[in-house]
Amino acid sequence: MTAIAVTIAGSDSGGGAGIQADLKTFSALNVYGATVITALTAQNTRGVQGILDVPPEFIAQQMDSVFSDLSVGAVKIGMLSQPAVIETVAAGLDRHQMSNVVLDPVMVAASGDRLLAPEAIDTLRRILIPKALLVTPNLPEAAALLDEPIARDETEMRRQGELILALGARAVLVKGGHADGAESVDILVSASGVQRFPAPRIDTRNTHGTGCTLSSAIAAGLAKGMGLGDAVAAAKAYISEAIRASHSLEIGQGHGPVHHFHAWWS
Repeated sequence: MTAIAVTIAGSDSGGGAGIQADLKTFSALNVYGATVITALTAQNTRGVQGILDVPPEFIAQQMDSVFSDLSVGAVKIGMLSQPAVIETVAAGLDRHQMSNVVLDPVMVAASGDRLLAPEAIDTLRRILIPKALLVTPNLPEAAALLDEPIARDETEMRRQGELILALGARAVLVKGGHADGAESVDILVSASGVQRFPAPRIDTRNTHGTGCTLSSAIAAGLAKGMGLGDAVAAAKAYISEAIRASHSLEIGQGHGPVHHFHAWWS
């Protein structure tokens, strides 16, 4: 059977993040990708110039169309900018009994532009996190979810992961890309314990779409039947190589994208 994953997220007109990054990742990892678009952005490597939210009722219609027809193995959720959108997506997940849900709590773009309304953070905590198999916050996102300072070391990352786990998720991957040091370490916290996923830190400004790509790579692994730990490990290896190869792309004048098809393009 063909592995299928669905991304529920915003569109990035520059092609480096959001829906576009998710579909590239699914394709690179041999998974068929379908979409539910929650917002349109006017965006490039230098920033976000505009956001147009999709009406919640049309988001629900997209979800019903996709999930009623396709045998979906995993769902990745990205940009949900407003409380009503979060509530609509949560209701759709319940309606179609989706369980392999990877929630990337997208709040700010790589350029620094805000993508999530401040009043939506509480809705995300209360309604959507409890429906997630995995939540994948970076350090600023984990801090915002908990209304705490940004974690300064792996001990604090683990503690914040445990606090987010207590909100109802089955697992939390706290990503260390915003930290310092020779390694970029992600910490996976679940009821069964803690796993550490290190990789050499790569000095590059081509970081646009890294979070989207990692979470969609995890969803791709889940759609293919991998266990969570194996899916995270495979996704970490994929994003590390995509970042490493990003220097071969010449895209835009700001934070360039990672190289999703590094294994195929010469």
